[in-house]
Amino acid sequence: MFDLLIKNAKIFDGEVFLEPGLFVGITGAEIVYIGSIKEAAKRVIDAEGNVLSPGFIDIHSHSEFTVLANPSSDSKIRQGVTTEITGNCGSGPWPVKNAAVARTKERLSSLGLKLEWDSLRDYFGLVSNLRPAVNIGVLIGLGNVRSSVVGYENRTPGKEELEEMKKLVDEGMNHGALGISSGLMYPPGVYAGVDEIISCAGVAGRYGGVYSTHMRNESEGLVEAVEEALKIGRESNIKVQISHLKTVGRLNWDKLEKVCNLIEQARRDGLDVTCDRYPYTASYTSLDIVLPDWIFEGGNAKELERLKDPSIRAKLAGGLEREKNDSYWHTVKILSVSSQGNKELEGSSVAEIARMNNKKPVDILFELLIEEKLEVYAAFFNMSEENLFKIIGKDYCMIGSDAASRKDTGKLANSKVHPRAYGTFPRVAGRFVRENRLSLEDALYKMTGQPSRKLKIKDRGFIKRGWKADLVLFNPAMLEDTASFEYSHRYPKGISSVIVNGVTTVDNGEYTGSNGGKIVCAQQPKK
Repeated sequence: MFDLLIKNAKIFDGEVFLEPGLFVGITGAEIVYIGSIKEAAKRVIDAEGNVLSPGFIDIHSHSEFTVLANPSSDSKIRQGVTTEITGNCGSGPWPVKNAAVARTKERLSSLGLKLEWDSLRDYFGLVSNLRPAVNIGVLIGLGNVRSSVVGYENRTPGKEELEEMKKLVDEGMNHGALGISSGLMYPPGVYAGVDEIISCAGVAGRYGGVYSTHMRNESEGLVEAVEEALKIGRESNIKVQISHLKTVGRLNWDKLEKVCNLIEQARRDGLDVTCDRYPYTASYTSLDIVLPDWIFEGGNAKELERLKDPSIRAKLAGGLEREKNDSYWHTVKILSVSSQGNKELEGSSVAEIARMNNKKPVDILFELLIEEKLEVYAAFFNMSEENLFKIIGKDYCMIGSDAASRKDTGKLANSKVHPRAYGTFPRVAGRFVRENRLSLEDALYKMTGQPSRKLKIKDRGFIKRGWKADLVLFNPAMLEDTASFEYSHRYPKGISSVIVNGVTTVDNGEYTGSNGGKIVCAQQPKK
């Protein structure tokens, strides 16, 4: 007798839709039956009119700490995500040594958490003990690696330091990391040279890991940044995953064709290079991303010290006013601040705040960053919708939220967030499919089988006998993302059931309180 039998669903197996009339039987954590003969089960779900798919794999997530604060991962599990790949953009839960400790403690403190692990294995144990709703896989952040050894200094690591960095990558891969990530627009990744990255990537490549990169530039230097990512992949013999591929700024929209040509030629040459993208035309990151790289050297305390210096502010203001006209600041909307005193500014653009206070946008920028001790996050509306559809339509593009898990109540709902945290996967499989941007089959493959294959996850991402029962059941006609920039903490519609390792975590559209998530680890090293 099965624990659960699902009948009358239109079954997508992770790559294609199966013939109609099949039943899926689940016992324990596994799919044990796919066939046409109905057998007895403790519970039967009649899924007439619904699609049964493997649970969605969020290949680009930032939930490494929010899963500790809120193991139910409501915003992800409610949109059908059953596995999150965290530690992206060069920043993750490990390694945490030396200069990396203070920054990690800052991030944890904002969630009411403490640093309680010394290794990636310890972190995995902590997550497992919390019984998360979703499965968690981790990338080693090269920003963590660099800050643990070199700190936030703008210099090339010495020979011994580079060896220590490689040892940290090796340790993390041995503990089960799926690969490494870089954030080359953020400190300390902005100071990492290509040879340094190649050395570290070579270690992860020997394990069959992936190199996921938030590239050095996504606007004026986009083409050169792609070339750098491909060079790293070739010279370190590692699979490349270009994070949230985009063309930022109207003057750079026409660079997409050249970028795609570079990627496609590399693929023809045998390099395993793919990308991911969220289905929105606004990005979301820290407000100080608009500042030049030199301001970040030495870490947050040094950055704040420089911002408080009138002569440095004058130098920064001159550069920003030359680079960014008034219309630019209308595209930068403040979504999150840390203090109650500035909460009323959330949802307003920098230009609007400047006008209300009869000040220049650059002065508002500096004041906010100082008052909030850099903890200001904004949405940047600077991308082309036409390019978005072109990127997502590429057969080498997967879907990633680029978001941490959230909840619509409590600490994780204190500020506005990018709606991608709640709506990424329903938006693609719902709206984009109905608008004929993608077929449903292609959309689902980008969320299930394709990331499973990229990351070599051996038992998730497909509906097969003996594979883990990570499943999502939804009505394609009703599937809808409801979160917006104004009302960001809203769950999607149309998803009736989400099952993780055989545990029904969402039932009749509601969270059940039963969690079945596990740690997703990589394979052992190649000899």
